[in-house]
Amino acid sequence: MNSIEQIRQISAKDLALLGLQDVAYVKAEQQDGQTLFAVYAADGRRLAMMPKLETAIAVVRQNDLEPLSVH
Repeated sequence: MNSIEQIRQISAKDLALLGLQDVAYVKAEQQDGQTLFAVYAADGRRLAMMPKLETAIAVVRQNDLEPLSVH
């Protein structure tokens, strides 16, 4: 089986875990009338809320993860 066929056979659980140790997602959210920046693990768990985008990105990088933006 080649690598493309293997990717097509990936389970939903394995797909959710893909990148779990490598990336975190940063998403702007409204809370109490202000914009905060939520940091999420690759599996969708919210890890933190930060007042500034720059702070959220710094926290992600300090934990050896690559920040990705969620629109």
